[in-house]
Amino acid sequence: MNELTLEWEEAGHLRKQIIRDRQLSKNAGTVRLGRDALRCDIVLTHPTVSGLHVEIFFNQEQQQFYLRNLRESNPPWVNSNRLTTDEITLTQGSTFHLGETEIKITAVTLAGSSVPTTILLSPNSPGKASQPSPVAANQTYGLRCPNSKCDRISPYERLDLGCLWCGTSLAAAASVLMTPRGNQPL
Repeated sequence: MNELTLEWEEAGHLRKQIIRDRQLSKNAGTVRLGRDALRCDIVLTHPTVSGLHVEIFFNQEQQQFYLRNLRESNPPWVNSNRLTTDEITLTQGSTFHLGETEIKITAVTLAGSSVPTTILLSPNSPGKASQPSPVAANQTYGLRCPNSKCDRISPYERLDLGCLWCGTSLAAAASVLMTPRGNQPL
């Protein structure tokens, strides 16, 4: 069986999830990640993560796991590079950011290989402190109102209060990077 192990920190706790190539999911053949529990198999709670952000799938022909971007306005960053293509290969040791949440690929096990490959990453790894943040210091995240009549952007701190302009819940809002002024998406 082919497996990919993800690890990330959320609300002060280390979380770990194994994705298998033939795993049951809400969208057959893929495992979706995002904030929306109705559409995603792995739910991340940080407000900078989009409702439906990315999906991970196994390509039988290539015998590799891939990450596919599902957000034009809030694309993931993979190994400190903005994902400009639709999908990218995930390998052992890769990291990707969904908003401000960093997710590490700590193990990849392929059925064709005799020994699973595993990297153990500790919070004190030398690589962690030296990796640049994918978000520039003058950028911030906002939440685009899901109400198509409003479509304005609120600061993500307002997630529990709703849209500043129309009051619509921001629980399913799309996360977007904003300009330094904080009012326009990039």
